[in-house]
Amino acid sequence: MLTIIVVSFIPVFFVSSTIYYQFRNSYREKVLAHLQELVQKHQQRIDDFLKEKLAEVKFMSASFSLNELSNEAFLKNKLKTLRQEYSSVFVDLGVVDSRGKQIAYAGPFNLGKARYAEMDWFQKAMKNDYVISDVFLGLRGMPHFIIAVKQVRKDRPWILRATIDFVAFNRLVESIRVGETGFAFILNKKGEFQTKPGYDFKPNTGCYGHFYDCEKEVAIDGVFTEERLEESGIKSIYVAAFLKDKDWLLVYKQVSGDALSGLRHAQNIAIIIFILGGVAIITMAFVLSRHMVKRIVLADREKEMMNKQVIETGKLASVGELAAGIAHEINNPVAIMVEEAGWIGDLLEEEEFGKSENLDEFQRALKQINTQGKRCKEITHKLLSFARKTDSRIQAVQVNDLIEDVVGLSAQRAKYSNVELRTNLQNNLPAIQASLSEMQQVFLNLINNALDEMEKDGGTIEMISKMEDGQVIVDIADTGPGIPRANLARIFDPFFTTKPVGKGTGLGLSICYGIIKKMGGEIDVRSSVGLGTTFSILIPVENKDSVDSKINE
Repeated sequence: MLTIIVVSFIPVFFVSSTIYYQFRNSYREKVLAHLQELVQKHQQRIDDFLKEKLAEVKFMSASFSLNELSNEAFLKNKLKTLRQEYSSVFVDLGVVDSRGKQIAYAGPFNLGKARYAEMDWFQKAMKNDYVISDVFLGLRGMPHFIIAVKQVRKDRPWILRATIDFVAFNRLVESIRVGETGFAFILNKKGEFQTKPGYDFKPNTGCYGHFYDCEKEVAIDGVFTEERLEESGIKSIYVAAFLKDKDWLLVYKQVSGDALSGLRHAQNIAIIIFILGGVAIITMAFVLSRHMVKRIVLADREKEMMNKQVIETGKLASVGELAAGIAHEINNPVAIMVEEAGWIGDLLEEEEFGKSENLDEFQRALKQINTQGKRCKEITHKLLSFARKTDSRIQAVQVNDLIEDVVGLSAQRAKYSNVELRTNLQNNLPAIQASLSEMQQVFLNLINNALDEMEKDGGTIEMISKMEDGQVIVDIADTGPGIPRANLARIFDPFFTTKPVGKGTGLGLSICYGIIKKMGGEIDVRSSVGLGTTFSILIPVENKDSVDSKINE
């Protein structure tokens, strides 16, 4: 059984492992490709948003003069127009001179005389044509970032700045949500948040939160992916892409188990199928092993039975030869005894013995000697007939004569078992074409089985012959204990016996069944527990031509 299980499991294990490995890699690549595409689309979306707002501020600064924009009423009107066109993305507008002083302001805050000379975004704007600042709190104490565009008037630079609503900008990043743990955020070069993360998460301090090696300045175009083992022992997938000319880094984070949940689901199904398959393999191995063992045990048992049967057959052959020899030896002295008794009878007829007072007693004794001698001769004759007729040649058999011979052979044993043997034979039955020795074996077997069952309590065995529907029917009916219903369907099976060990081979009824079937007849049994059993043998009566043709076949 262990061999069957191992041989069955090895290919299943390797095939399943290979398929799972290929599926896991394919599924992982598919998930990572999907996340990379998602991040890349939002990278383009955010960059387009920043470029669009920058272009709008550039267009306004180039379209209007410093004098026009320095007029706060005019500036407020332009802010109103921007907010109508682009919702509330633009919070306020301001005009700043080269010294960092705000000379005009339009917006909800009191920043009319604000000074920005020390602000990082102002210093960068003065060195460049424009700047998009990092997110900071500033004078208003709220997170925001600045888009500033520099213009030059009579060799004196001035700046038009616009504040972008942080909430609207943060909404662009918050929309990147996948699964239960996936969220996105933006970091600057210092590793500081530029948006509000969806979960309680703290990046590593340093360049881009150590998602990018600033010292090596590795050239990265597009999206890059990394898998990290967190301090909590949970693996997470990070997908990142640069924004705003590498000033910002868009990072998407998701727990690996959540991102690959479909793989885990498929893995659980595969494990269940593998377990069910394993149970099926073990069950089949157990069933097949037990079946093979039973077949081997049955074969060994049949072999042992056949060996016993061969031995029994040899014994029967020896007994037959011994019986034949004994019958011959007994016949000779019995014949002499009968002849001598006849001679003594002749002597008693002479005159000198005729007047004897014991003449009647002598004659009675001689008659008894003659009767018993003939009886011995008849018994030895039947014993010789049984011992010698072992061939299976088909011949005409008178069923009634055969029954009388079998009853005569079994009479003594029936007497010792307190069983009465009766016959009820229909006269003038036609002869059947059968093997005399085989039919004798069938009748003897059925009678002996009945005697075995009734040897304790005695009873009656009746053999009935009759002719019905072109068939000779022989019933062997006994008043024994009967056969249980559960055993009736199996009594003709080879080696099935209800006798104690050593008293039966289980072949007798099977052989009888085969003999009758070979003749084209039928054998049937009816039994009731406590009432007795009746075996019915139906033998067709055939004409000589049909019998000859069967023999030739």
